[in-house]
Amino acid sequence: TTQPPEMEGRDREQNEAPTIQGEKVSDLLHHLDTQKSMGPDGIHPRVLRELAEVLTKTLAIIYQQSSITREVPVDWRLANVMLIYKKGQKEDRGNYRPVSLTSVLGKIMEQIIFSAITWYVQDNQVI
Repeated sequence: TTQPPEMEGRDREQNEAPTIQGEKVSDLLHHLDTQKSMGPDGIHPRVLRELAEVLTKTLAIIYQQSSITREVPVDWRLANVMLIYKKGQKEDRGNYRPVSLTSVLGKIMEQIIFSAITWYVQDNQVI
């Protein structure tokens, strides 16, 4: 079986946390959209992208610990919810849609988890 590039040592128990590779974290940081908004933690994607080389190792450790302990930092669970006008009369509440601005660091962790799940499902022909 093949392994996704961000995972290492998948010959382990299914319940064990995979090792999160710095290369995957670095790649995700370098591909952040700097036009996106920051979340409630106040960290803008542009800052993370520009400091990717400095932050990669530390973030990989934080993501790994989060994966092992199955705990997510509080700031990653928060969202700033804003209403965005769609169309029609601005006085009508139904003409707005909610948008949740969440932590960019949390979104990176979500992408790592999504990649691992996708690989597992495809590799094990679950679906």
